[in-house]
Amino acid sequence: MTDKIWASSADSHVLEPLDLWKRALPAALAERAPWTVRDDNRETVYVDGQVMRRDPISFSDAMRPPGAEDVSARLQDLDEQGVWAEVVFPSRGLWISNMSDAELSRECARAWNDWCAADFASASARLLPSAIVSALDVADAVSELGRAKELGFQHVYLPTTPPAGMPYNNEIWEPLWAAAAEAGMALSFHVGTGASPVVARGPGGAVINYVETTMPGQRVVTHLVASGALDRHPDLRIVIAEGGCSWIPALADRMDEGYRQHDMFVRPKLSRLPSEIIFRQVYTSFQHDRSAVPTVEALGYDKVMWGSDYPHLEGTFPNTQKVLHELFDGVDQAVIDRITEGTMRELFDLPERIPA
Repeated sequence: MTDKIWASSADSHVLEPLDLWKRALPAALAERAPWTVRDDNRETVYVDGQVMRRDPISFSDAMRPPGAEDVSARLQDLDEQGVWAEVVFPSRGLWISNMSDAELSRECARAWNDWCAADFASASARLLPSAIVSALDVADAVSELGRAKELGFQHVYLPTTPPAGMPYNNEIWEPLWAAAAEAGMALSFHVGTGASPVVARGPGGAVINYVETTMPGQRVVTHLVASGALDRHPDLRIVIAEGGCSWIPALADRMDEGYRQHDMFVRPKLSRLPSEIIFRQVYTSFQHDRSAVPTVEALGYDKVMWGSDYPHLEGTFPNTQKVLHELFDGVDQAVIDRITEGTMRELFDLPERIPA
């Protein structure tokens, strides 16, 4: 492992200031914004007065290298780890998707976008943060997507589990799909968002819950393809972040079979097979998956991106080079180039890397 493999990451996170919403919002809203309390050796996350998560402090601190909050330290980590550019999702900001108050959700999202554009993304063109839009009001989401475009964002985050009564195959979302396509903004659905991460307790619960976070991402793809949303907007591209990639060909097969064999029930009719839409417009990211390279090599699905998930515990930091070599040593260079950077360049405007 003598040569550094450089890669761009399609999934990472920034830890925004805890007092971001306290500073930016009126008091009546700020007191219900995401807030973290550390006591009794536990870290508790509150959103609108409700407990969203309670973890041992040791677990929370395991995801907090200095670069999680300090952008200068972060760029040093990127150089040391061999990560050139990175897509950056919120951390506490992801809890906005669990709100039920449309005004609170809208204003928290706007505050995050303003902070991110001014104080984070401005530090380097290598950082490609996701804007947040409220999923509770589609008109608000359309408006904020347009504002995010003006602020310089290239993609918008949405939860994999939508608000109750608003499934992604519902026509209520059509204005957002149309606006994203027109603006050339990818829609990034990060796994484990929009619903409680705990679906099982007891034996095996930790692994069961970890696996379950990926299931709604597969549902997003199914809904947007089967409903015709992606077919109507062939320039609209979606990303399922941190959910792996090898499930895509199997899902495409299943959808083609249902579309073909149950033709008499299928509405709407699509201009292309589901598999054609998926392979062209659906992008995915993975961290460690040994199945990722064969998915590209043998199954023909090439909308695959690697991600470090920095700074999270399930990510590759501080062992990114070890992981990259385990994934790519002996792999055809064209496949390596595709997964480590080429696919991301289809979606995002990345600065050119000056060879070391």
